[in-house]
Amino acid sequence: MPARLPSWAWVSGLTVGAIAAVSVLAVQADQGPHPTAAATKPKPSASADAHPKPKETAPAPVPEGSGTGRRVVYSVGQDRVWLVDASDATRRSFKVWPGTVDPDPGKYSVGSRRQDATTGSDGVRIEQIMYFTQEDGVWVAFSNAVDGSSPPPVDGIKTGGIRLPKADGDALWEFGTSGTTVTVVS
Repeated sequence: MPARLPSWAWVSGLTVGAIAAVSVLAVQADQGPHPTAAATKPKPSASADAHPKPKETAPAPVPEGSGTGRRVVYSVGQDRVWLVDASDATRRSFKVWPGTVDPDPGKYSVGSRRQDATTGSDGVRIEQIMYFTQEDGVWVAFSNAVDGSSPPPVDGIKTGGIRLPKADGDALWEFGTSGTTVTVVS
């Protein structure tokens, strides 16, 4: 009858065998041609957010003809807001997500402000609402969604909400007190 090996010897033997097998496979994989990957830019997926916030390298300049002095400048064509101080220096600039009703170019002022959350005309919970004009029977106002989302406007519903990312909404709320000039440009 053959001698029985202790269990640790079996485990050690199996471990050495496994290491040897992996080593052989690694040597075989290292031989032969190696594929190379071409550098490509990632493509956005179909499931990406409908309104992703783009990365920016430099702040966009304040549009010509937007006035002087302390003001909020909103460009309908660029979907962008600038917070400009009394010395005409840009304090902050950011992209926004407009509703379906755009205000006409011109000078307005922040009328009423509502900090607490309410439901917008599109059914989204919003806060820090700053009304500055009425267009086509719809109030136009800056606001941000309580949950930070930026849902696309619903087709067929007139909405005047200009949505901002949460951090930018906080900055605009601090800057745009009642009576602050809002200049809308194309």
